[in-house]
Amino acid sequence: MARDVRKSKAKKMRPIFFVFCEGETEIAYVNYLKTKYRLPIQILPKKSDSNISCRFIENCKREYFTTNSDKTFLMYDLDVDGVLDKLACIPDVTLLVSNPCVELWFLLHNQECKSELNTKSCIRKYESVSTDYKKGTLNAFDLQLFYQGEDAAIARAKKLNTPGNPSTTVYKLLEALQEERL
Repeated sequence: MARDVRKSKAKKMRPIFFVFCEGETEIAYVNYLKTKYRLPIQILPKKSDSNISCRFIENCKREYFTTNSDKTFLMYDLDVDGVLDKLACIPDVTLLVSNPCVELWFLLHNQECKSELNTKSCIRKYESVSTDYKKGTLNAFDLQLFYQGEDAAIARAKKLNTPGNPSTTVYKLLEALQEERL
């Protein structure tokens, strides 16, 4: 009687999530998502949002083995005029924009936010929720808030009118990560 030859299962490559962002706070948040979801996320900071372009994105991605299933995200604040127009011209990316700033996304983990804000007032409002919040870093309280309030933040963000003030589409990254993790 002949033995059946075992065939190894083909491994499916997970897509890489490329996240281009502009600041230290965004980098800290995406690093939190890397540890939470344990998926291949590459953070590519670009300090000057005015220089983000298709060519820059393609050059950055050349350093990685890429597949057609990879996803590219642009995480930027809309507190500077013209940023949205510049980002909207880049094809095949998902915009993760916050108006006025990413702290609005953080704030939505704890409460509704429907009135117009400027960057300073949004940061002050989040500082009143978080203990010892400093831009560019996330403390244990912030991480706990993000973990516990994720679903509520997604629901609250979806109710806001993008790109109006206030609004954020950061939830799109979390939905993509959740879908991939299934």
